[in-house]
Amino acid sequence: MSFRYDFVPTPFGDALAVFSDAGIVSFDLSEADDPSVPWLLENVSRRLGAVPEDAPGSGDELAHLLDAYFEGEPIRFDEQVRFDWRLIDGFPRVALQTVCTVPWAETMSYGEVAVLAGHPGAARAVGTACRLTPFSVIVPVHRVIRADGSMGHYGAHPERKRYLLDLERDAAAER
Repeated sequence: MSFRYDFVPTPFGDALAVFSDAGIVSFDLSEADDPSVPWLLENVSRRLGAVPEDAPGSGDELAHLLDAYFEGEPIRFDEQVRFDWRLIDGFPRVALQTVCTVPWAETMSYGEVAVLAGHPGAARAVGTACRLTPFSVIVPVHRVIRADGSMGHYGAHPERKRYLLDLERDAAAER
């Protein structure tokens, strides 16, 4: 199987998108200012056991969907993009697939996601799955919040989570 990568623009900077023949494998909003730094590719290469090839333009379809999303359209990425879930399995995969069902502009607690994923009491495991997702933004882990209604974290960037929640809330209010 071959893997290819492209950089896709977001309001947070360019994201590294890695694709296989089966679909998107990873969408990484790096902690780095420059996502082209070698460690990003080294990390995904190590996890895949293969070196992705640079394929400019391979992320164009995803870029168009992201543009629409960031303009306030209620995009459900799992209905528009084929996912290749090879980098995550077991309950974390089930949890993230469940997160995909959280409606646009709505939120659900970690515990509620755990119940829907068939593992009541696994709220912390849902939080770990959200933190480790290989699909930043396109699996809407930003819609998963704490049981007390507070936002919680979004990796090292809670301001991104706030941005995404506000974007969806404001766009929904305008509809």
